[in-house]
Amino acid sequence: MINDYYKNILSMAIAREIEAAEFYLGIYEKTNDVNLKGIFKELAEEELQHQSMLEGYQKNESQVMRFKVKNDYKVAETVEAPRLSLDMKPVEAIALAMKREEEAMNLYQELADASDSAEQKEVFENLSRMEQSHKVRLEELYTNMAFPEAW
Repeated sequence: MINDYYKNILSMAIAREIEAAEFYLGIYEKTNDVNLKGIFKELAEEELQHQSMLEGYQKNESQVMRFKVKNDYKVAETVEAPRLSLDMKPVEAIALAMKREEEAMNLYQELADASDSAEQKEVFENLSRMEQSHKVRLEELYTNMAFPEAW
């Protein structure tokens, strides 16, 4: 059975997924770039799927969260977050999204590192890996857009 503390953790994670989906939908609605619209609509839908998944964990307490570790080339760590604007270039919008996912990943990892129970630590590490998978996907898009000459 998940105690109230873990339910609060999941509630916080759900709120972050909703916030991320709203962020991506905001970019989707404000940009005129067709390719960027498609990317950010897909990202918003993915965040909403994660929200549903986390809500499922809240309802079915017997489920265990597990996420695969993905190769992280740490591209986001070398990029500064651009400011959100209506005339952002697609690569800038991807960079901003990538940085937001990096921040979420780091937050959950810090919470995992500060945890004093193995169960709690595992919850935060799984949430961190989920955000890492978003970041890695965005990093792939970013490197393809920012450095097309390398391909």
